[in-house]
Amino acid sequence: MSRAESSWERLVNAALQRDRAGGSAGGGGPGQGSLMEYVPSSLANNRDIDAILRAADELQDEDPSIARILCEHAYTLAQNLDPNSEGRGVLQFKTGLMSVVKQKLAKREVGTIDRSQDIKRLQDFYRLYREKNNVDTLKEDEKQLRESGVFTKEMELKTVRRKRVFATLKVLGNVLEQVAKEIPEELKHVIDSDAAMSEDTIAYNILPLDAPVTTNVTTTFPEVRAAVAALKYFQGLPKLPADFPIPATRSADMLDFLHYIFGFQKDSVSNQREHIVLLLANEQSRHNIPEEREPKLDDAAIRNVFLKSLDNYIKWCDYLCIQPAWSNLETISGEKKLLFLSLYFLIWGEAANIRFLPECLCYIFHHMVREMDEILRQQVARPAESCMPVDGRGSDDGVSFLDHVIAPLYGVVSAEAFNNDNGRAPHSAWRNYDDFNEYFWSLHSFELGWPWRTSSSFFQKPIPRKKYDLQTGRAKHRGKTSFVEHRTFLHLYHSFHRLWIFLAMMFQALAIIAFNKTDIYSKKTLREILSLGPTFVVMKFSESVLDVIMMYGAYSTTRRLAVSRIFLRFIWFALASVFISFLYVKALQEDSNPNSNSVMFKLYLIVIAIYGGIQFFFSILMRFPTCHNIANKCDRWPVIRFFKWMRQERHFVGRGMYERTSDFIKYLLFWLVVLSAKFSFAYFLQIEPLVGPTRMIVKQDNIQYSWHDLVSRNNYNALTVASLWAPVVAIYLLDIHIFYTLVSAFLGFLLGARDRLGEIRSLEAIHKQFEEFPGAFMRALHVPITNQTTSDPSHQPADKNKVDAAHFAPFWNQIIKCLREEDYITDFEMDLLLMPKNSGRLQLVQWPLFLLSSKILLAKEIAAESNTQEEIIERIERDDYMKYAVEEVYHTLKLVLTETLEAEGRMWVERIYEDIQASIKNRKIHHDFQLNKLSLVITRVTALLGILKENETPEHAKGAIKALQDLYDVMRLDILTFNMRGQYETWSMLTQAWNEGRLFTKLKWPKDPELKALVKRLYSLFTIKDSAAHVPRNLEARRRLQFFTNSLFMDVPRPKSVDKMLSFSVFTPYYSEVVLYSMAELTKRNEDGISILFYLQKIYPDEWKNFLARIGQDENALEGDLRNERDILELRFWASYRGQTLARTVRGMMYYRKALMLQSYLERKAGRDGESTLFGNDTTDSEGFELSPEARAQADLKFTYVVTCQIYGQQKEEHKPQAADIALLMQRNEALRIAYIDVVDTPKEGKSYTEYYSKLVKADISGKDKEIYSIKLPGNPKLGEGKPENQNHAIVFTRGNAVQTIDMNQDNYFEEALKMRNLLEEFDSSRDHGIRSPTILGVREHVFTGSVSSLASFMSNQETSFVTLGQRVLAKPLKIRMHYGHPDVFDRVFHITRGGISKASRVINISEDIFAGFNSTLRQGNITHHEYIQVGKGRDVGLNQIALFEGKVAGGNGEQVLSRDVYRLGQLLDFFRMMSFYFTTVGFYFCTMLTVLTVYIFLYGRLYLALSGVGATIRERAILLDDTALSAALNAQFLFQIGVFTAVPMILGFILEQGFLQAIVSFTTMQFQLCTIFFTFSLGTRTHYFGRTILHGGARYQATGRGFVVEHIKFSENYRLYSRSHFVKAMEVILLLVVYLAYGNDESGAVSYILLTVSSWFLAVSWLFAPYLFNPAGFEWQKVVEDFKEWTNWLFYRGGIGVKGAESWEAWWEEEISHIRTLSGRIVETILSLRFLVFQYGIVYKLNLQGNDTSAVWYGWSWAAFAMIIVLFKVFTFSQKISVNFQLVLRFVQGLALLMALAGIIVAVVLSPLTVTDIFASILAFIPTGWAILSIACAWKPVIKRMGMWKSVRSLARLYDAGMGMLIFLPVALCSWFPFVSTFQTRMMFNQAFSRGLEISLILAGNNPNSGL
Repeated sequence: MSRAESSWERLVNAALQRDRAGGSAGGGGPGQGSLMEYVPSSLANNRDIDAILRAADELQDEDPSIARILCEHAYTLAQNLDPNSEGRGVLQFKTGLMSVVKQKLAKREVGTIDRSQDIKRLQDFYRLYREKNNVDTLKEDEKQLRESGVFTKEMELKTVRRKRVFATLKVLGNVLEQVAKEIPEELKHVIDSDAAMSEDTIAYNILPLDAPVTTNVTTTFPEVRAAVAALKYFQGLPKLPADFPIPATRSADMLDFLHYIFGFQKDSVSNQREHIVLLLANEQSRHNIPEEREPKLDDAAIRNVFLKSLDNYIKWCDYLCIQPAWSNLETISGEKKLLFLSLYFLIWGEAANIRFLPECLCYIFHHMVREMDEILRQQVARPAESCMPVDGRGSDDGVSFLDHVIAPLYGVVSAEAFNNDNGRAPHSAWRNYDDFNEYFWSLHSFELGWPWRTSSSFFQKPIPRKKYDLQTGRAKHRGKTSFVEHRTFLHLYHSFHRLWIFLAMMFQALAIIAFNKTDIYSKKTLREILSLGPTFVVMKFSESVLDVIMMYGAYSTTRRLAVSRIFLRFIWFALASVFISFLYVKALQEDSNPNSNSVMFKLYLIVIAIYGGIQFFFSILMRFPTCHNIANKCDRWPVIRFFKWMRQERHFVGRGMYERTSDFIKYLLFWLVVLSAKFSFAYFLQIEPLVGPTRMIVKQDNIQYSWHDLVSRNNYNALTVASLWAPVVAIYLLDIHIFYTLVSAFLGFLLGARDRLGEIRSLEAIHKQFEEFPGAFMRALHVPITNQTTSDPSHQPADKNKVDAAHFAPFWNQIIKCLREEDYITDFEMDLLLMPKNSGRLQLVQWPLFLLSSKILLAKEIAAESNTQEEIIERIERDDYMKYAVEEVYHTLKLVLTETLEAEGRMWVERIYEDIQASIKNRKIHHDFQLNKLSLVITRVTALLGILKENETPEHAKGAIKALQDLYDVMRLDILTFNMRGQYETWSMLTQAWNEGRLFTKLKWPKDPELKALVKRLYSLFTIKDSAAHVPRNLEARRRLQFFTNSLFMDVPRPKSVDKMLSFSVFTPYYSEVVLYSMAELTKRNEDGISILFYLQKIYPDEWKNFLARIGQDENALEGDLRNERDILELRFWASYRGQTLARTVRGMMYYRKALMLQSYLERKAGRDGESTLFGNDTTDSEGFELSPEARAQADLKFTYVVTCQIYGQQKEEHKPQAADIALLMQRNEALRIAYIDVVDTPKEGKSYTEYYSKLVKADISGKDKEIYSIKLPGNPKLGEGKPENQNHAIVFTRGNAVQTIDMNQDNYFEEALKMRNLLEEFDSSRDHGIRSPTILGVREHVFTGSVSSLASFMSNQETSFVTLGQRVLAKPLKIRMHYGHPDVFDRVFHITRGGISKASRVINISEDIFAGFNSTLRQGNITHHEYIQVGKGRDVGLNQIALFEGKVAGGNGEQVLSRDVYRLGQLLDFFRMMSFYFTTVGFYFCTMLTVLTVYIFLYGRLYLALSGVGATIRERAILLDDTALSAALNAQFLFQIGVFTAVPMILGFILEQGFLQAIVSFTTMQFQLCTIFFTFSLGTRTHYFGRTILHGGARYQATGRGFVVEHIKFSENYRLYSRSHFVKAMEVILLLVVYLAYGNDESGAVSYILLTVSSWFLAVSWLFAPYLFNPAGFEWQKVVEDFKEWTNWLFYRGGIGVKGAESWEAWWEEEISHIRTLSGRIVETILSLRFLVFQYGIVYKLNLQGNDTSAVWYGWSWAAFAMIIVLFKVFTFSQKISVNFQLVLRFVQGLALLMALAGIIVAVVLSPLTVTDIFASILAFIPTGWAILSIACAWKPVIKRMGMWKSVRSLARLYDAGMGMLIFLPVALCSWFPFVSTFQTRMMFNQAFSRGLEISLILAGNNPNSGL
């Protein structure tokens, strides 16, 4: 935006002074010489102090006395507010202020200060200041400029100056009124007059409703005036008291009435007044209301807003079967509807954290409306009882909605939240937001009464919890409501029991068929298949058992009806299980009796048929929406209601979750394909091949076990069968996800192709199709032009292509200018890409130069080479743009010459052109003209144009005449060959003029801007010799242009004009991330000597050169050469725009406003002159659109951007650089609003109380914050997760019908912003999105960090695949897309009345975004996905960042498993949508975990076969398992290489959007970059965090850091991060593989072993070494040596209190085991750890020592040996903190023990059957045993500590970590010996950068050429 120069310079200087002084972006404090200090928050309630100090700062140089007076008055105000300086920072503030007065200002006053003259001084200065600044003239100028209707930069500068003058005058006037007892009447009149002009000094957000403002024209729009008028006081409202304050600038309205009776806060009322006015105005604008003198709000607009806003309340009343606050909606007047609407939004606006309880707000609204009706009935305005203190208690302020309605609720919610032990307490032990809200889903909630009955158990606060170790008892608290989030994997079955029942029954059926395939149609097979009946009812019974268990903790508080239902279902399914099973058993007994008449079998069939038939009939019936409606109407029948209630409990949410029949059929067909493939695979490749071997194994008897067998005798070798079938069952459970992935990938590919994605994927395509772009733009993005005819006969019908091009040009040109401003293209490329206005006299379309460059020179060659006119035309017309270039040059040259020449000169031009036309018509062009000499003409014309494009001077005039004469000579002597006799008179006149020397003496120099532009363009067409086929060269610029132009041909809703479009907000949560890089941050070097700036210069070399050119520097300049302060600031922005910073996000989102201003500006121009639209007169001229007051006002009505910077107030107070940078962003973007939480310490009665305020600020003309609203909160708003709480406090400041949620690491582009109004039209019900209108619009994301490294590209490609192809299928046909984060667009009113745009309960809602999608779906919303618009997104670029992010997401999904939202969706969605939901949310992570578990199941099964001897025995008796092994191996390969299948969507996405060949290249490149290793590694990350979260909790937000990762990560850091998640698990897999290799394979089984284990080896190696493969400089020898030293220091540093895990192994180890806190968690960990004991048990019996003896004694002796090893270990690790004498004894004992141990081993080897091999085998056995004991000890840490053994356990743990670290470190060190390994790794990680010729090796080596900086 254009800003006032004075304000801008002052801001730049202040920012740079801070930057240089503090080495950062600024300190948030004043610049040098400023009097303004940070006003403490406890004084912030008086906004006058801030304004007075700003004025003093302005005037200190002009008059120090006045500055001193103002500062002293500010001090007096501060003293009055806090006399004892009790507030935080107040004493320092007062001291600093007086210090400034005494030491700075007072010294500048001459003589002794006489304060008795201060009032006179103020009065005189006021008059003097007015005269000096010509205030009266300013007023007159402003009036004249307004009346002119022209808005220029000059006017903006004057306006800013005027605002500043009147702001200062207002402060002076206020101070005078406060300090002077009497003011002269004349001066008082002047002060009042000036105050009326101080418009913008009165804080407002968008609409200046409380002040008359001339510079903001929003209030002049008819829809705004109508909305404001509709809220006025109406006749039915009681009169307000006379002393109730109403601003003099407006009359009272209904919000003032509500403010008075309910005690809402003043700023909250002002906020909601603007909110409601904007909602109504925007709705009015869409109704095409004819403009009237006194606009009136349309009844339809009122009704629509009313119903949309109170829809949830109406549904709540309907659900509870209570009468709403009105008896008949149709009879309510418009005024009453607006009164109800205003009340609801006032309640919502001040509800703070209670906004997360939407039905609680309905309850409050319901009672407050009744209370208000009673007041209206009495016709006496009085405070409401519910908002008054009871018995004198409560607020000192009397009536207060916050204190008496919200505060009690907040108190109990916060008490529960603070009792959750920072998220560590079990979810079942405290009430979260959902529990409180769901209490109001019952009529029992009315027991709370009104006003609140705070003695109710609902308001019971819990007793604070105490820390415990093993106790599971909970502190006293009120129970949960309707759902308990127990931490268990059983939730997966509980929520999705239909899926598991279906899979179990299908597996049973397939197994029965496989075992009976030879006799499939027999009666026996039929009876076995009918066993599915008992299976079904038993599994349903298990689900009912889980219902009973899972509700534990809520029985006392849940509705009795719900509890009754649970136990009724339990009894029903228990009886059904017994009955069905009994019938089936009896039927089987009948089958064994040949004389039976099969009565029981027939009865069983009848029962099963009836039950199955009823279920099937109703499931089909319910697929029709009409049947759903009928069923709902039948709820009044008790029988129907009972059966529906038994089938599914009726909650407020989750009702009516059905889709239209056609949509159901679509996703039904999708799943039929998936299930057909899945079950075919399961039957033919998994189940059927194992039937034969299973039968043979079952028949085997007398198997010799090589160990002491305990459980495997006389049970048909059950364990052997289980070891074969277990992996198959695991694969069966998870392979459905693989088939879903494949089918959805192919379907997504087809849908994308149908939607025309990827049609324009290259510059060549842009060149070829450019002429179609204007027409496509007019169809897709431009408002339809209705006036297509004109009554003026002088106008010829306009060429449609010309009109389209004229309208397209300003938008295209603005896109190109933005690309240049962003430094993606050069100035030369911009000139080539810009499109002429096409609004001049040329009757042809002028295309951009990049399409026409060099075409004239090529056409010249064609003309010279061709023999006939037809050949010339044919060859030129092959290239459309060559034809256009020739036509344009031909006509433009004629126009330029005829306009420039006069008299005979013009006659000569016209004659030549007539002759050319005649020759072309007669097909004699070759005979009449020497075309082979055209180059001579071009040379002369170019010389002429080169002169004409310059400004007129005598020298240039002479040069132009000379060039024309040369051109005349060439034409006369060299070109013209025809007979001139036909035009003898003309030629003779020309010859005479030539001979007399006057032919070209009269020139009319081209000064008209249009003509001058034509001359320059013509000159470029002649002089650009190089092809522009590669313009633009920047890859990002190409990508953006390709996507934008491609989207023009997609299915895009037709837009409405800006004044009729839906309004929207953009909402960005921010905490403390980077806002703007400071020079210190940019030039700070890491350990390799690399600075961020140097890195960016090398990664983006072309953009760096473009930046230098833009600021006027040489392209080889260094940052040290930038001395200009503005250039340095621009450098900081340039770097910040290439990182993941808030500055980048703000710039991108403000493009929305810029796009709306351009669109509105051109539409208004076209509307004022509809006729000229057809001929593209000046209506397409976009110059000055950013300065237009109407365009700016219209954009502000439709767009709001709020960044909610949670701790901005604290950052300002602490002078953090982020605060100064945020202020800088506000200055650069006038429409940017910052919301934050201000913490205020308020002294009361000698004590300091902390109060919290939600504030909204904007920038003012002084470069400071201007507070708009300050809304007090009931307490600390952060009760749950930080991000949703941050969003919730600020959402009251958003506006509009929609809100787009944007993270602070996102970006946007101007060309995409143009499509926003199209996207918003998707909310229109006329668009076909199914049975419901959309409530969330999904938007495509482009990951802009993909070019940094190979890891970044992997993440980028993976993310792109999901957000495009994946979500495309989820939206259509599956109808189950959720909200997966940003940048989705919410139906704002729908969501703010239903709990907000995210959920915030601690830990359970850690993945807060997706819960918005869950909530929207459960509340009958509809979520769609749209790919014609995109938003930029940054992703993590380093492996550690990626792992932390994936860990956070996986942990969040683990918490989702426990949540009520997932449970209800799993229960209430129809079966096929439920499967879609499962496999794209928690099911994806469960299948990922199951994939890894399958490896373990498979290998432990092989371990059993190997160690027990069963495998060898079976091989000896019959070679039966070979085929089985091979088939199982193939099946294992199918699953274990899951990375290949997850890559299929990526490959298809490449093909769709890049083309087949490029897709192959991209995918092959990824393979060479080891992407499979990366994806396999990610598999482990997701598995670990998902499983651990469900078992133990511990999910938390991970701050991954969003910086540039080019630094080497130390070995110890990688070890800390991945030790437990990857390394330990990989070591276990390797141990299994080694043991299996040693004992489970014979010589003939090598191929079998490789086939079976190759994927497991790959997984283990990937998990161990991926962190080092993807670590920059991971294999450089010097780095490896330093890493080893650092790792050993970390390992052996003992640490202590306050030592972090990054500094000491001991501290890290304690952190790693801290997640095991509960008794159940300890038990589970103990059970899991027992698996490691299998190794010792099996290997002991494989030793040569024991021969064939399988006695249990040998196992006992192995434990004795292990005990000896532990004793030796304890001896060698004995504490060294002992006396010197004892140390000698200890060393002697240690040496003796070592010698004895070695001697014992040697003797045993010599004298017994013990061999060296046995020793190594024993080590192999004892290592896992030790780990098992260690793991169990860690699980029972409190017990071990009490036993005094914790130090020994810690020593053992250190030994294991040291050993594991060395095993990993040695291969890394070995590879680092070979330099080529490091080179290969660098190439692999930064291949994309290498392909662009970048100096990555230079970066990593640290050879920074800017070392002198």
